[in-house]
Amino acid sequence: MQLIIFGASGKTGRQLTQQALAAGHRVTAFVRNPASLDIEHPLLTKLAGDALNEAAVREAVKGHDAVLSTLGSPANKIGTIRSQGTLNIVKAMQAAGIRRFVCQTSLGYGDSVATLRRTPFVFRSIIVPFILKKGFADHALQESHVRSSGLDWVIVRPGNLTDGPLTEKYRHGFAADDPKIQVKVSRADVAHFMLQQIESHAYLRQTPGVSY
Repeated sequence: MQLIIFGASGKTGRQLTQQALAAGHRVTAFVRNPASLDIEHPLLTKLAGDALNEAAVREAVKGHDAVLSTLGSPANKIGTIRSQGTLNIVKAMQAAGIRRFVCQTSLGYGDSVATLRRTPFVFRSIIVPFILKKGFADHALQESHVRSSGLDWVIVRPGNLTDGPLTEKYRHGFAADDPKIQVKVSRADVAHFMLQQIESHAYLRQTPGVSY
């Protein structure tokens, strides 16, 4: 398939790019600075652009079979890259007639808020309501854009991301109050799950969690 990945230079985006290429997909990596993505492959095209630039996004998605997004920003630089960038992607896909959109958000809010009970007290009682408050709000707005898009979407909600290896032994689609989940998962395993969603109908228009 011909895939375009937004946020390809981030830690999860890199995993997604590498795994997609290894699976034989042609990949367009949409990144602000192509030099920041140190991956070279005959099936890879690096495209410079800003997800906040609606015109650039609209032009970039043309000709692709599916779109994947791992857009994000550092915790100390919370902005609207997730919500506004995702809205631009949705509009571009609608204009181009592209249906499949796989978008990474996060566990811990909306109808998955119960998962926070499985996290340490400091994280759920201090970090989330104070430090991550704006980031979570941007995630919520991001998801609302995807839900109302009319596209064939899957919103992937991972637990706390780690730099661990690809195990393919993660859990997915669990209840938010499942006491067995660890609320953490490697970026490599998140990428693995996201790639499965480009053709699968198992979670079409759903918000599956991913965790160990």
